[in-house]
Amino acid sequence: MAGLLSIPSEVLSSAGVAYVHYLSFMVCFGALVLERRLIRPDPDRKDAILMVITDVTYGLAALGVLLSGILRVLYFGQGSSFYTENPLFWWKVGTYLAVGALSLYPTITYILWAIPLRKGELPKVSEALAKRLRWVLNIELAGFAAIPLMAALMARGVGLAG
Repeated sequence: MAGLLSIPSEVLSSAGVAYVHYLSFMVCFGALVLERRLIRPDPDRKDAILMVITDVTYGLAALGVLLSGILRVLYFGQGSSFYTENPLFWWKVGTYLAVGALSLYPTITYILWAIPLRKGELPKVSEALAKRLRWVLNIELAGFAAIPLMAALMARGVGLAG
């Protein structure tokens, strides 16, 4: 315990923000995997409610990724120039934003499910809608899977001017 108490507070703060960033990312990915696994035509009430809850969890975790990422760039990371001068950083940000934009379609769909669910009814989910949602979720998962690769390359100086 004495070793932990001797760690400088700025190191603990930086590690804490990094931890929130990584954990939020993992929750996002896990939520997307669960959504992808659950999506099917005419889900039962339990699965429809779970999809809505999972998407809310995904949204909150994505906000955690965004806010902790901003804190890392501005205060707790390697210095803002390390990030902003690296094209891979902008690819990471662009991928995150693209995945976020894609996630609006499932999110709006699930919000619309809440209307019949509150009335005790089930949402109408056609095979075509389920297929579209699966495609969107597959693309989101691929995008999210690429982000840690870009981060690992960045951490090793790839993308920085020589």
